[in-house]
This record gives sequence, structure tokens and C-alpha cells, in this order.
Amino acid sequence: MQKYLEVGKIVNTFGVKGEVKVVPYTDDINRFSKLKNVYIVKKSGMEKVEIENVKYHKNMVILKFKNIDDMNSAELLKNHYLKIDRKDAIKLPKDTFFIADLIGLDVYTDKGELLGKVDDIYSTGSNDIYVVKNESGKQILLPGIKDVLKDIDLDNEKIIVHIIKGLLEN
Repeated sequence: MQKYLEVGKIVNTFGVKGEVKVVPYTDDINRFSKLKNVYIVKKSGMEKVEIENVKYHKNMVILKFKNIDDMNSAELLKNHYLKIDRKDAIKLPKDTFFIADLIGLDVYTDKGELLGKVDDIYSTGSNDIYVVKNESGKQILLPGIKDVLKDIDLDNEKIIVHIIKGLLEN
């Protein structure tokens, strides 16, 4: 399991006092109000910064970091990702998982056939779509529904799926 979880991406500055606009990578946008610190991922490594203020604007998060006090300083943070310590993550309900923990898991059918590894997960609103890629690079798209996802076993790093009729083309 990853030690750090990605929670957003800085996409722009906001105003002239050093605030940044963040696209949140979380189901609960208000969770930023509970954070004291985040890590800004830079080429040179991760830099821990203290959050001074949090606001919300049009499904975006506006963050003010301590010691970032002008638009020029904030501009340098554009296109950087934000991460948090796993210990600062919210508690998930039963049978829900962080996407970061699912990426790379082996995906098997309930008949024991290896389909590939989870390459990505997209949220469509009604359900997630699991992108499974096999060794030759072929992608299979699986809906994240109970009829298909039978077991997610993080300890053994695998997911068991049931292929319902019409899901895979022959």
C-alpha cells in the first residue's frame, strides 16, 4: 500500500494573495477543511506545506499555504499534485477502497483466468469503470458493480470478477 495518497492537483492561482485553485481527487471535497498539511509533489521531491486557509469555489478547492503570500509564488505551484499521509486519510466505509490501493492488482475471473492488472479507474457518476490491461496491452473495461466485482483482496493483491453475458466480446 502506498504511504501517500493523492488528493488533488493545483491548476491555477486564485487572487493576488498567494492562493491556489485545486482540482480535488476525493469524493468529499469538504475533507480539505480537516487537513493541516499537504505535500506538494515537485521534481526534487515532496515538500510539506502548512494549510493556512481553505475555501470552496465552483467544485474547486482554494488553498492558502503558509509563506506563499503573492501570486508569483503561487504561480510556481501550478500543475503540481498534492498528497497526504495515509494516516490523514478519511476512514472509508466497509467494502470501499482508495483507488491508489487498487491500481496494479491482478484481476481474475471467478473461473481462475487471469485477465490482467487494474490500470486505471474512472468514475462515471453511476458506477466506477475498472480499466484492466493484459500483458499484450489490450484493455478490458469492467463496471464496478456487485454483479461483476465479486471479491477485492488487498492482502493477496487480487480482484475476482464475474463476467456477465455481453461484457466481453469474443
